Amino acid sequence: MRRRDRDVATGRLDADAETIVRAIVPAMLAGALPASPTGRAEAIRATTDGVARAVAGLPPHAQRELGQLFSLLSVAAGRRLFAGVDSPWETATPAEVDAFLVAWRESSWSLKRTAYDALHQIVLAAWYADPRSWPAIGYPGPPSLDG
Repeated sequence: MRRRDRDVATGRLDADAETIVRAIVPAMLAGALPASPTGRAEAIRATTDGVARAVAGLPPHAQRELGQLFSLLSVAAGRRLFAGVDSPWETATPAEVDAFLVAWRESSWSLKRTAYDALHQIVLAAWYADPRSWPAIGYPGPPSLDG
């Protein structure tokens, strides 16, 4: 098992996986992220951290599969051939990332659709688990247990 697969399998995102998630978050959360550069950067960081926490809560087989997906996407050839993203993740534009996500979501390959679903679910879970995202959707937060 490669190091990055082990990292994700233990609930940690290595530097490559974190970079990939940071590239995906703005595309998946377009329109939901704060408009201010500082607020946007903080929301992306918090969501990326939330993805790492969500991965830690997944069953081991799902952690391994995500590790394999991040391993594939972190290699330039995998990023280009499998995702269609020519730019390194650090410099990929939200439009480039969005195009790859749409292609995966609508792909005739079930493997790509499944990978998209996994990324989509984990990013949205991390975003909506953060109380800072609740006001935009009118969610007041969980009810108080203090009776």
